[in-house]
Amino acid sequence: MFSFIKKGLDKTLGAIKEILPEKVEKIDKTILEEILIESDIPYELVEEIMYYLPPSPTVARADVKRVLESYFMYENTNINSSQKPFVELVIGVNGAGKTTTIAKLAHTYKKEHQSVLLGAADTFRAAAIEQLKSWAEKIDVGIIYTQQGHDPSAVAYDTISSAVAKKLDHVIIDTAGRLHNQVNLSNELKKIVRICDKALPSAPHRKILILDGTQGSSAINQAKAFHEMINIDGIIITKLDGTAKGGSLFGIAKALQLPILYVGVGEGRDDLIAFNPTDYIDTILDSIFTPTNG
Repeated sequence: MFSFIKKGLDKTLGAIKEILPEKVEKIDKTILEEILIESDIPYELVEEIMYYLPPSPTVARADVKRVLESYFMYENTNINSSQKPFVELVIGVNGAGKTTTIAKLAHTYKKEHQSVLLGAADTFRAAAIEQLKSWAEKIDVGIIYTQQGHDPSAVAYDTISSAVAKKLDHVIIDTAGRLHNQVNLSNELKKIVRICDKALPSAPHRKILILDGTQGSSAINQAKAFHEMINIDGIIITKLDGTAKGGSLFGIAKALQLPILYVGVGEGRDDLIAFNPTDYIDTILDSIFTPTNG
């Protein structure tokens, strides 16, 4: 697990090494502040972190870890095996890696010997439908789709109904990331949520927002807008391996008070890993502190 997280944080760790070439037993707080800012933790959050550290000019690993861990206290909505099919609605702007992430998530479930059906409810773009169909073939899962411009809610309804009839374990539904304006997008997403509940009471069981890791803290406003529309349940961060902004996860977790479910650390179907805050924080701290300091 650590090797996967390290892969995802490679550029972030490289940026830390430029500021702090040699690891230390205790770090000067001014250098730590510079590292946190360079990692794209929002400045007001860096100030808060510094405030909760001991007042001494240098601090030990344990003190830093204690404060950093407090930003990931939001409970993950675990999958309840009694809910079958377990329906997930996936939301995010175009270009964030939404379709690829859906495929990776489906592949993750398949590796656990669970059945999956995809729903191509991003009918706004023909390319989105074709891309999801292509991935469904690659990972060998079923997919429900229609033509561009058709009602996305109907696709969601048909996907859930088919999965119920076939007694499948998982449904993952793609949605449009952009329509003509924010009001249209909001209305469409709310309608899809209502129709999912008609197809299967209490569905969707989890609404997941995909955020592009390379956008860093700038993704927070985007996330807040989607959260206000339909109440997001959890987040997946993509392209973490392509950015030195690995610290932005602190800002995202703090601002949204939502669990980060997975992180994407590459293009392969296996490059989606369950997010573990302790592993994430330890990997960052390992690049700062000497191993002898527990």
